[in-house]
Amino acid sequence: MSQRTSPKSKQAEAEPTSWLDRFFEITKRGSTVGREIRGGLVTFVTMAYIVILNPLILGGENATDVMGNFLDPAQVSAATGLTAGIMTILFGVFARLPFAIAAGLGINSFLAVSVIGQVTWPEAMGLVIINGIIIVVLGATGARTAIFNAVPQALKAAITVGIGLFIAFIGFVDAGFVNRTPGGPPVQLGIDGSIASVPTLIFIIGLVLIGVLVARKVPGAILIGIVVTTTIAIIAQSILQLGPSFKDPAGWHMTIPVLPTEIITMPDFGLVGQFDLFGSFARVGGLAATMLVFTLVFTNFFDAMGTMTGLSKNAGLGTPDGMFPRIRSAFIVEGAGAILGGATSTSSATVYVDSAAGIGEGARTGLASLVTGGLFLLSMFFTPLTLIVPIEAGAAALVVVGAMMMAQIKEITFDSFAIALPAFLTIVTMPLTYSIANGIGVGFISWSLINGLSGRGKQVHWLMWVVSAGFVLYFVRGPIEVLLGH
Repeated sequence: MSQRTSPKSKQAEAEPTSWLDRFFEITKRGSTVGREIRGGLVTFVTMAYIVILNPLILGGENATDVMGNFLDPAQVSAATGLTAGIMTILFGVFARLPFAIAAGLGINSFLAVSVIGQVTWPEAMGLVIINGIIIVVLGATGARTAIFNAVPQALKAAITVGIGLFIAFIGFVDAGFVNRTPGGPPVQLGIDGSIASVPTLIFIIGLVLIGVLVARKVPGAILIGIVVTTTIAIIAQSILQLGPSFKDPAGWHMTIPVLPTEIITMPDFGLVGQFDLFGSFARVGGLAATMLVFTLVFTNFFDAMGTMTGLSKNAGLGTPDGMFPRIRSAFIVEGAGAILGGATSTSSATVYVDSAAGIGEGARTGLASLVTGGLFLLSMFFTPLTLIVPIEAGAAALVVVGAMMMAQIKEITFDSFAIALPAFLTIVTMPLTYSIANGIGVGFISWSLINGLSGRGKQVHWLMWVVSAGFVLYFVRGPIEVLLGH
């Protein structure tokens, strides 16, 4: 005789069992403590590369400022882990969403390539802090939420799909599956059109393994795939002794997977507090400095907004109108990441699209962020351990999660061309320009123009027109700066 569970007992089973469960709404969001821990671990493993990559972009003699000074890479690495750890934990506590925060790759590259040619590093970080203050104010006043609400649902879905395509493309590039060409097409398969490197082969093995495990609904599929792939990579490296890809195209693209000879390192926080808030205004003038701040705000604002939109929908936390829980807190804390990033000389810290890997593992709450943030803080003392996992292993996870996020495309009504074209442009611009903010900008402008000029002006919120005008200025900022004489 089979036993039946009454609705009342089912409800009782679903009730939170501890203060931790109640605070993070773990049961309510259909998760478990184990899933959150796994998800937080996967997110960290997938994006730990930023502790190594950020110093390569911001530090060393290749990133010399207008006065001939440069940041110490070891100090940048320590401060990067510190900032990522603190901000991710704060995001988990206050926003309670499974998103990790670290130095934004778009903004740090902009600083290293475009900004420090005009100002010093402390002055550049002062601009980052001002950018963060503006974003916090926009979040606290509700202006950021209002802009978010003004975005049509179809564009929100397109942003999610575009991010999925974008992170998959990142994974392909990081793994060497897609490469630049010396001439001819912009990109190609592998090396000279074929899979010719062991690291790329290991990426493919990881991609197939994770894909099979996810298809079979195996718990911990992404984590298992990363661990197995890393193990294979360590064995392959011990036999083949491959070097880095900048010396040998068939080598590893970031870290070389070898077991470290030492485990513990002591971080150097010498860069913390090394900023000049208003020095750039005196050096290049108020107008030029304002344009730099404008660029930072637009990049940071919309990159983060798009990322959070996509991640929340991927996690099943988005409401029918595209909102997500604790949205104002999320916007404020993310803005605070820019302030702390500037204060630690690590560039603006923002929500990372790589968090999608942890979400794919099952993370749904801020508890996962606490795990990720804690691991970032530990990484400052165990840097050699972060070097074990090759980026090719994490890249496989990004491609799988990108495929998951593509499922949102069903929400876009492609039989209406006034919707289809802006959505399509949003989706393809992100990977093709390597920027979430660019995709959002093209989507906003095209939506406003196409609907406004085809008799559908009522479907365009006035804020869409305002933001679209801002994006026009953002896209033509180069000629504007030339006209201004900078």
